[in-house]
Amino acid sequence: MYHQPVLKHRRTLLERAEKFISDVYFTDCNLRGRLYGDSCPLESLTSFLSPKRIPFDDASKQNFAPYKVGDTFGPTWWTCWFKVTLTIPESWRGKEVHLLWESDGEAMVWRDGQPVQGLTKEGEKTSYILSDCLKDKEPHSVTLYVEMACNGLFGAGQGSMIAAPDPNRKFSVQRAELVVINRNVRELLTDFEMLVDIVKELGEGEQRGYQALFTVNEMVNLCDPADPSSFSKAHSMARKFFSQRNGESQHTVHAMGHCHIDSAWLWPYEETIRKCGRSWVTVISLMERNPEFVFTCSQAQQFQWVKSWYPGLFSKIQHYVKKGQFIPVGGTWVEMDGNLPSGESMVRQFLEGQHFFNQEFGMYCKEFWLPDTFGYSAQLPQIMQGCGISNFLTQKLSWNLVNTFPHNTFFWEGLDGSKVLTHFPPGNSYEMKGKIEDLVKTVKNNKDKGRANHSAALFGFGDGGGGPTQLMLDRLRLIQDTDGLPRVQMSSPEKLFSQLQADSALLCTWTGELFLELHNGTYTTQAQIKRENRQCETLLHDVEIASSLAFSRDRVFQYPQEKLRQLWRLLLLNQFHDVIPGSCIGMVVEDALKYYEEIRRDGAVLLRQACEALGSKGSSVGVFNSLPWERHEVIQITDGSDKLALVKAPSVGVSPVKDTQPVTPVSVTLQSDGTVVMENGILQTVINKDGTLASLRLIGANREAISDGCGGNQFVIFDDVPLYWDAWDVMDYHLQTRKPILDVVQPVHVVSSGGLRGSVGFTLRISGKSTVTQEIVMDAMCPYLKFNTKVQWAESHKFLKVEFPVRVRSPNATYEIQFGHLQRPTHWNTSWDWARFEVWGHKWADLSEHNFGIALLNDCKYGYSIHKNTMTLSLLRAPKAPDPTADMGTHQFTYAVMPHTRSFQDASVIQCAYNLNFPLRLIQCSPDSVPWSAFSVSTESIILETIKQAEAGNGTLVVRLYESYGSSVKATLHTALPVREAWHCDLLERRDPTQPAHMTSEGIILSFKPFQIVTLLLIL
Repeated sequence: MYHQPVLKHRRTLLERAEKFISDVYFTDCNLRGRLYGDSCPLESLTSFLSPKRIPFDDASKQNFAPYKVGDTFGPTWWTCWFKVTLTIPESWRGKEVHLLWESDGEAMVWRDGQPVQGLTKEGEKTSYILSDCLKDKEPHSVTLYVEMACNGLFGAGQGSMIAAPDPNRKFSVQRAELVVINRNVRELLTDFEMLVDIVKELGEGEQRGYQALFTVNEMVNLCDPADPSSFSKAHSMARKFFSQRNGESQHTVHAMGHCHIDSAWLWPYEETIRKCGRSWVTVISLMERNPEFVFTCSQAQQFQWVKSWYPGLFSKIQHYVKKGQFIPVGGTWVEMDGNLPSGESMVRQFLEGQHFFNQEFGMYCKEFWLPDTFGYSAQLPQIMQGCGISNFLTQKLSWNLVNTFPHNTFFWEGLDGSKVLTHFPPGNSYEMKGKIEDLVKTVKNNKDKGRANHSAALFGFGDGGGGPTQLMLDRLRLIQDTDGLPRVQMSSPEKLFSQLQADSALLCTWTGELFLELHNGTYTTQAQIKRENRQCETLLHDVEIASSLAFSRDRVFQYPQEKLRQLWRLLLLNQFHDVIPGSCIGMVVEDALKYYEEIRRDGAVLLRQACEALGSKGSSVGVFNSLPWERHEVIQITDGSDKLALVKAPSVGVSPVKDTQPVTPVSVTLQSDGTVVMENGILQTVINKDGTLASLRLIGANREAISDGCGGNQFVIFDDVPLYWDAWDVMDYHLQTRKPILDVVQPVHVVSSGGLRGSVGFTLRISGKSTVTQEIVMDAMCPYLKFNTKVQWAESHKFLKVEFPVRVRSPNATYEIQFGHLQRPTHWNTSWDWARFEVWGHKWADLSEHNFGIALLNDCKYGYSIHKNTMTLSLLRAPKAPDPTADMGTHQFTYAVMPHTRSFQDASVIQCAYNLNFPLRLIQCSPDSVPWSAFSVSTESIILETIKQAEAGNGTLVVRLYESYGSSVKATLHTALPVREAWHCDLLERRDPTQPAHMTSEGIILSFKPFQIVTLLLIL
């Protein structure tokens, strides 16, 4: 064949090659048009529609009616089961035969009662292989079932992906037939595609790009789509190009199959179970055909679902885990939010996850895997290390709106100094497709060139499942070592991190939190979920402590280990990174609230049973205190009288209620101008008619907390219209739309006139549709002022906050996080500072100058903003996608303000925030019972956070303590329990045989570094 020399016109040659493999243009004469050979209709296709997700055994027994391709069915979230009867023509002997199935829902093929293949058009899986090479002995007549969910990979958003689901969407099957696949065409198409992409990605400045251009052009010349005998020459030319090797210094890409599946997001939890089944059975099928294929998979909860719903598939997964191809990663129950769960919840994510992986697969994960969460707490490195994990992978900080994070591979140092080797795949994705673009981006984006020469590339459809495809594997196999591209090797997290560790001498260290400069509306959205999370964390904390004490006092008492595990797993599930942040559809919110109700209901029963065992079943009223310090508080006795009592409660213990008198009773004075003055000997406040604080004075220090000319407790509302991610984002420009709420419906009036408690109430109108009603409460001997708040909320794209302008000047504010606290700037000097215009914290935040400060406490909020001297707590948002009813309705919450002298540590701010969140529990006890304390700690900075039975049982308790002030201290843990031995252990409760705890007659002597978590096994 003779060819004239071709002009070096890049565009025409490139577009010629693109059209040669196009599935739109010239398919009558190009190569793509030859992918399918003969086709044959199905023998029969019948269907059955179900409103529920039902097991295969039930579905296969239903009455199936004839179905015609193109007919619609639905609505959204229903399931259409198809019975497919087919006969493969005898003449197709020796050919590759597929069932071609194109539909707009997610489907699963069942054969012989087992799931065998997921089919999803969006996930580029539209065929099921009936035979690689049809033989006479293979069955030619086959009956299959196809289970089709009436939703897509990303749910069924009406108009946009994140819009609320269209409840009435109809679905259809567009294509269902038998086809012959021409494997030689498929392979050649991959050759062409990869060469075309090399031309595009390497660009005009690279010689290698032009080599690819002229190679692919010559392949078009050689290849006659109508003559299969011409394919081999073109294929050989491609192979020659791809076999030209790299130099030794080339970057190495560690390719790992992955399928990120959100445990709930734009679809309900139950649909996720099927997404796992569809995705993972396809992965197993690929492993059977590609023995080198490695797949990484996180979230123990999803494995548990598959074990329950698809036991046959789970057995295959166990087989491939042993072979080292199907690799469980992450070590957690779900991929949880990285900001909002408590420290103990984060520990339990690992405890439940690692326990499951060890039980089912005989292994512990060595890497934490959290690619899609909206920020990462500074305590995560210590928690990881305590759970046997020293490596971390994510990529979410590539979403930063303002600043580009400076590293891809680095050491991340946590609050206590713990370090973990951290890798952000430079391709900035966890769902690559094995394309040239992915590899070029991985090399170009690597911010640690010269320091790290290895990177991860996670490939497979994700978020809604799907996972890797055969085409992705074919692409990667083709370019394992090709000049001009990085080396590619099928790898595993262990291989990647081992290589990074070996070459880590030049790596940088990032200290502190990994703050995502985006999605900071998730600290506030779906306030009910956040309130339930905080209160259920508190409830399970108290149940475990009460049950542990009951067990230690009476061995007949049965510690409810299994029930507690069930309840913890429900709580952990709802901490998934699209549920607790509130970025999910309404159906998921309903499911989550049902789970919280189950935790509340069953947890209350467990707490009552434990307290009955503790309280000697008497007729008098007592209190149970789960916190490790003595408390002197006003409580309400709910024995029908609803009277108040000032009670003393011992540290981690029980006591009969003995009413005591305050040093100074609360006084409430209505002034002639309509303002109200309340004081209790510690605080004095003047409350304006509109509920704002004209004054809040710390009496002993004679210090005013509220700024001159300003009002504390000022409700403000903002317009809240983000750029796209409605439930997720609040943008900085919302701050320019501030409007104070000034419309008084009912002015301040006295509710409680003093003594043990004084309070005033008032109501403001937010708009024609929304109101806020508040009771401001001052208790005797209480160092903070409480604001019990009820909001009727019916807004659209508004943001409600409350402000306290205070007389404090400081460049930094302090926020509680898991097992500690950290500081963030109160100024906007740099882009890193103003990107944190809305931040997260837990039970308290504090703004202090030397010897004076103000703390803002809360019982269920997480969003804060402290700029200059104004402390702001975020209360409610009103996004309309993906849940158009998000936050609509009635909300109840409490926050408190606490002025103090000295540092916030010395003023017991941390302890007061615990007191606000962990109420004293009323119990029944005998009138002659004496106060009993099970545990106390000698040093105030040490918080005894958790007391539970060890996972192994055997009469062993686990206690977890942490240093909360940021200091190195020694402390003694006193206990009234009959402890025989005490041992240090890790967060997975594995005893350290080299570290017996130092026991003395006084108690257990412990040493702490700043923010250190210490866990002990106490053998009774």
